[in-house]
Amino acid sequence: MNAQRPVRLASGRAIGPGQPCFLVAEIGNNHQGDEATARRMIEAAAAAGADAVKFQKRDVRALLTGTARRAPYTGPNSFGPTYGAHRQALELPLEALARLKAHAQSLGLVFFASAWDAPSLDGLAALGVELLKIASADLPTLPLLRRAGALGLPVALSTGMSTLDEIAAAVAELQARGAPLILLHCNSSYPCPPEDAALPVLPLLARRFGLPVGYSGHEAGLAPSLGAVALGACMLERHFTLDRTLPGTDHQASLDPEGFARLAGMVRELEAAMRVTAKTVTPAERATAAKLRKSVVAARPLAPGTVLGPGDLAVKCPGTGLSPLHWDELPGRVLLRALEADEPLAWDDLAPEAGRAAGNGGRP
Repeated sequence: MNAQRPVRLASGRAIGPGQPCFLVAEIGNNHQGDEATARRMIEAAAAAGADAVKFQKRDVRALLTGTARRAPYTGPNSFGPTYGAHRQALELPLEALARLKAHAQSLGLVFFASAWDAPSLDGLAALGVELLKIASADLPTLPLLRRAGALGLPVALSTGMSTLDEIAAAVAELQARGAPLILLHCNSSYPCPPEDAALPVLPLLARRFGLPVGYSGHEAGLAPSLGAVALGACMLERHFTLDRTLPGTDHQASLDPEGFARLAGMVRELEAAMRVTAKTVTPAERATAAKLRKSVVAARPLAPGTVLGPGDLAVKCPGTGLSPLHWDELPGRVLLRALEADEPLAWDDLAPEAGRAAGNGGRP
């Protein structure tokens, strides 16, 4: 297994170990086919702390059979009388995506999209995207994987609905064509119950494939996404909407701008909390210890030459003197100078070890 290495994008961004988590606002089709809405969503995502915005692109005729296109689709989330009309109503043309890409980049965001079919994949490549997404639904679609891998662009591969063997087969296809690859752990239910998130799979995927691993979350809340980052997710993708009450199943599993901003802030706070990996005592802790910890002090006035016994000593705040961690080393030691009651004891106040009295020591 190869060691994980960050995937570098054309813009200079790096996604992987040692890098800040790459936060993706998955706009998908939540713009509902309206370019102006998509533009406002990009602006809201930038303000909420996203690093990237992701869209979805479908060519309805390439994606669906004739029977599937003509199938009635009249539920509460429908945007057309047939499934084909519904899907087409949610699409933005490549010309609109090109304008949105330029707008996103002007705000410092990476723009990319999921390609659901070969024409969409080719169109996105022609737009000059620097990252491609393969949705969980297409993890087994070998022709699309091979076409994506041959483009030479980095690929983020979602792994929902997939077994480890299926993931291995998809990874092999993309790696055989040299595509830099990021795996995204995912559960493809909308919304995903917390008990189905299976977050420990993230480090499992990292160990198994030696690739950067991120998380594509479909839960309603924030905790699983934060847990994923704590477990090493280098990329975090969450569906994004301006209004969670809009029709469409994606809106219910999406974060609004306020929710995404809260998540982004918590991720950065979590990253700061995980930056130190060794057990250390910080300067702030030292100041607290000086105030709250205790020192060894004289329990009563003590004369020079006193052979210290337990009754001669006490422990009291502040913790600026000899630590009571050395309590068992003190009985039998000979005091060199007088101490007032509550006066802290120091090593320089004691005769060398050779001056320890026989036994436990008593009063002279």
